[in-house]
Amino acid sequence: MPLYEHVMIARQDLSNAQAEGLIEHFSTVVSDNGGSIVGTEYWGVKTMAYKINKNRKGHYMYLRTDAPSAAIQEMERLARLHDDVMRVLSIKVDKHEDGPSVQMQKRDDRGDRGDRRR
Repeated sequence: MPLYEHVMIARQDLSNAQAEGLIEHFSTVVSDNGGSIVGTEYWGVKTMAYKINKNRKGHYMYLRTDAPSAAIQEMERLARLHDDVMRVLSIKVDKHEDGPSVQMQKRDDRGDRGDRRR
C-alpha cells in the first residue's frame, strides 16, 4: 500500500485533549477503510504565518499512514467537513523516516548543517 504523511491544523480554542481526540478520530477513519496508522504526533499550538478563519494560532497534528488511496480520500473529505479542522495537507512518500519528525527533535539533535557563514 502507498505511504502518506498528513499535517492537520485545528482551531486554537480547542483543548489539548480535544485536539488529540481529532487524531484518534481520523486514525479510526483510516483503519476502518483498510489502512493502518504508522505513527502520530501532536506538535502543539503554533503561530501561523497568516490568519486562517480569523485564527492566528492552531493545533498542529501529524500522522503517518500506510493506506489505500480510497481511505485517504475519505479521511481528507471528513477532515474538510469537520468544523474544528482548518487545513489538511497529505503527501505521498516513498518511505517513512525513522524516529520523531523534525518538529519534535531538539535543535541539538538535528545534526550539523555545515558552515553557514559565507
